Amino acid sequence: MSDQIKFIVDKLNKDPFRKNYNLITFDSLEPMQLLQVLSDVLAEIDPKQVVDIREEMPEQTAKRMLSLLGILKYKPPGNATDMSTFRQGLVIGSKPVIYPVLHWLLQRTNELKKRAYLARFLIKLEVPSEFLQDETVADTNKQYEELMEAFKALHKECEQLKTSGFSTAEIRRDISAMEEEKDQLIKRVERLKKRVETVQNHQRMLQIARQLRVEKEREEFLAQQRQEQKNQLFHAVQRLQRVENQLKSMRHAAADAKPESLMKRLEEEIKFNSYMVSEKFPKELENKKKELHFLQKVVSEPAMGHSDLLELESKINEINTEINQLIEKKMMRSEPIEGKLSLYRQQASIISRKKEAKAEELQEAKEKLASLEREASVKTSQTREFDGAEVLKGDEVQTHQLLLRRKKWIRHQLQTVEEKKGISGYSYTQEELERVSALKSEVDEMKGRTLDDMSEMVKKLNLLVSEKKSALAPVIKELRQLRQKCQELTQECDEKKSQYDSCAAGLESNRSKLEQEVRGLREECLQEESKYHYTNCMIKNLEVQLRRATDEMKAYVSSDQQEKRKAIRQVFLLFHSGS
Repeated sequence: MSDQIKFIVDKLNKDPFRKNYNLITFDSLEPMQLLQVLSDVLAEIDPKQVVDIREEMPEQTAKRMLSLLGILKYKPPGNATDMSTFRQGLVIGSKPVIYPVLHWLLQRTNELKKRAYLARFLIKLEVPSEFLQDETVADTNKQYEELMEAFKALHKECEQLKTSGFSTAEIRRDISAMEEEKDQLIKRVERLKKRVETVQNHQRMLQIARQLRVEKEREEFLAQQRQEQKNQLFHAVQRLQRVENQLKSMRHAAADAKPESLMKRLEEEIKFNSYMVSEKFPKELENKKKELHFLQKVVSEPAMGHSDLLELESKINEINTEINQLIEKKMMRSEPIEGKLSLYRQQASIISRKKEAKAEELQEAKEKLASLEREASVKTSQTREFDGAEVLKGDEVQTHQLLLRRKKWIRHQLQTVEEKKGISGYSYTQEELERVSALKSEVDEMKGRTLDDMSEMVKKLNLLVSEKKSALAPVIKELRQLRQKCQELTQECDEKKSQYDSCAAGLESNRSKLEQEVRGLREECLQEESKYHYTNCMIKNLEVQLRRATDEMKAYVSSDQQEKRKAIRQVFLLFHSGS
């Protein structure tokens, strides 16, 4: 209780209260004075509470204080019966009730100021449901709730700006620098105006200069517009080339298309797209979301200093050491079944990684093919610009023409035969099937090779794991023995440390006592030494005075006139008679 009163007195003696209390005067305050002190503290938190309680009824005072304490979320100790005693003690100004309230308020004044400020705007007015049936009242209530939510958002943004590390001093310096630059520019403009006023026809020249500036701005705007239109034209040309390439590929596919090949191609595309949509893209999206969440968290936090970075590095090192210890424990406790499962897991992870790598390679190949098709279309368009057709050299033209004619004739004959037989499109389907079967055989060979490589790799990995386990077995045994020794030594160290701490505490207490005694003896020694010097000086003064008195007595009693004249009495009498 005494510490509580001391804390209250210290806070009340500082700004903004300046009460000039001590423990005795504060403890001797009357109940009305104590209530006035509590009202002043509440007024510092909420300016609406500035009231002289002598001009207020006790019930109104208690009601006002209780309502504000409820808003500030003060919880008096005890249960419901203690609540009634708390209210009664607040009315009569009881010290056991007032002191804890003052201590709680003075401990967190700034936090409570913010809470009282927010309560002014965020305590919702409860409107009865029968009044909400009216449309005007309902609209007003809805607008009131929207304004409350807007205030919450603005206050949150304001707090984030306060803690974001922006310095108001820097902003003020920038504003002052801008104002100085503005003043300098105004002065320069005034000087230039004074210079121009001496020139003949300066108004005409100013008008021409203004028109020149307007035309230059218009020229810049037109140049920008022209550049934008060039960019749009370039994008349109690229889009046209892409569409033409798609059209060519679709025509080619339609010309060489067979139902089975089309179905297989579509199935492969569906499989690839379903893998990309169901497995690859969700993983990438989840990683991007995590990265975005992490970056948002980093942005929302205040600026970090060098000490914060060092602390984070130390935490990271501790977590890494814990992870290494857990890995060692897992290796020590690993069983053969878990070893087999781990091998299967490794194989599955290797296969999944290879699958992802192949999907990425396929995607890159598709992109590369699209870029090559774009380049080919650009090259063909360039060649067409030269002579209107694709450039062929020498005998290539004749062979090309012959092949085209033969191919057209064979296709025409096949089409006529197929139409007669009622199986149009059979030849194209057959060619596509042969091509797909050849591709399938190549893919199967590649799969077989990859599976063989994977099996060999798994065998090598198993051999490496078994070799590492056999090599690590003696090391793990030694590590277990060393850990047991380490535990014993740490236990012994803890015991010795506790003994040392107890011994050091006893020695420290003895040392503090001896230091206090030595300090007291030194103070006494200094006092005695000062007394000694003082008495020594007094003795010397008295000896000098005694010597002077004996010399005066000798001179006065002496029969020699010259000696008498040296006496101070004679000198004084002569001086007095002369004056």
